[in-house]
Amino acid sequence: MTDMAAGGLRVVTLECTGCRHQALHELGQCATGDRCVVAMSGRQIDRFFRANPDEAAAYLDDGFWERRAIAARYAPLDLIDGLMHDPDEVVRRVVAGRIPDERLMELIHDPDRDVRAIAVQRLPGEQVEWALRDIDYLVRMFAVRKVSHGLLRPLIHDPEREVRKAVAQRLPPFALGVYATDPEPEVRRIAASRMLPPDAARLLDDDDWSVRLAAVNNAPLDTLAQRLAREEDEEIRGAMAGRLGV
Repeated sequence: MTDMAAGGLRVVTLECTGCRHQALHELGQCATGDRCVVAMSGRQIDRFFRANPDEAAAYLDDGFWERRAIAARYAPLDLIDGLMHDPDEVVRRVVAGRIPDERLMELIHDPDRDVRAIAVQRLPGEQVEWALRDIDYLVRMFAVRKVSHGLLRPLIHDPEREVRKAVAQRLPPFALGVYATDPEPEVRRIAASRMLPPDAARLLDDDDWSVRLAAVNNAPLDTLAQRLAREEDEEIRGAMAGRLGV
């Protein structure tokens, strides 16, 4: 049976028989197929707790991982500590996003990379040096975005492209020449857009069109003037002309 209304009163359906929340159902605070905490549907469970946040605490030890995870979004902060070591990583990710800052260092050895990544994003830069040595590139990438420049050198040649991209976005311009020969065009393009003019001039001969275009924005004007007439690519030639004002 589905949810029905008779004489303005909400009728308890067959699916609700024996449910502890029949009183909420009669008040319109839950509805079969829409806002139901016992449904195996994350969307319905979330709608239920959104309408009834005071009920979330009672489901923090529920047997269904998704019900625990959603309950953890709505339960009082002082009640979710017990879920910091929940067997399901999705539950722990929710907790990582909510616990007080002073508890975040307790998560740096969590087996799930997303839990560690959330901790890195929330921690202040001076507390994430550990993450530069993390086994997962995602955690290292977030750490690169937060630490001081002086700590980036060990990751300049990180095996993961996304980490090197993050480093290229953070290094001071004078240090970006190291990426002129990086194997990944995306890394070279970021470096070319930020490096000093003499280094950018080297990338005007790059094999990748997008890297050459990025280099145009930083290369010395006299170098661009010398190359304008023989540049074959129309868009790059237009970018050169734009910088030269011709």
